[in-house]
Amino acid sequence: MEELWQGFVKALQLVVTLDPEVMEVSGRSLAIAAISCSITALLSLPLASLIHFSRFPGKRLLVNVIQTSYSFPTVAVGLFVLVLFSQAGPLGGLGLMFTPVVMVIGQVFLVMPIMLGLTISALSGIDKTIPETAVSLGASPFQTAVITLRHARFAVLTAVIMSFGRAVSEVGLALMVGGNIRGFTRTLTTAISLETSKGDIELSLALGMVLILIALVINITLNRLQQR
Repeated sequence: MEELWQGFVKALQLVVTLDPEVMEVSGRSLAIAAISCSITALLSLPLASLIHFSRFPGKRLLVNVIQTSYSFPTVAVGLFVLVLFSQAGPLGGLGLMFTPVVMVIGQVFLVMPIMLGLTISALSGIDKTIPETAVSLGASPFQTAVITLRHARFAVLTAVIMSFGRAVSEVGLALMVGGNIRGFTRTLTTAISLETSKGDIELSLALGMVLILIALVINITLNRLQQR
């Protein structure tokens, strides 16, 4: 028990003193998650609007498949990206394996179902008179979608933040396609896994504290948005 307490105190010192290694790994994790979520938002918002405002056979089935994809294991997505970008894969010639770029691509695949499904749900929760009124006033389909998204902005932002939380906390995909290379692809979750296996409890706890702090900030932000 005493050793655990000493490790906790040491970990707290690493966080408070802004240990360079802790800050580097934390910054890389946040950057990769932020970039992947930004790209996903640019893809998901138009696609979600298209699905929501369109009528076609199998629409309900498609939405159900998207919502089922929320729980895709990160290792399954990592395996898909690994096969796609490995030397023997169709995109292996790009040489992106074990780089931050392929980690961003993998996280886009991972969080897109979440952002897409939650955005569709957000649009579905808006009063139908809003888009109907926009159309009656001569708005184009694009303008109608923008107006509806504006009214659903808090729910859409919640989808983005939840996707960010999923991206920054995943570990399986990052290990498989990033390789956990120090100073290049190592993130909070992969570093915690490695340092724990090495017996460096202090650094593991420090990184864990940062990850918990990020989760706390995300949770507080989500609660504020839900109140709005």
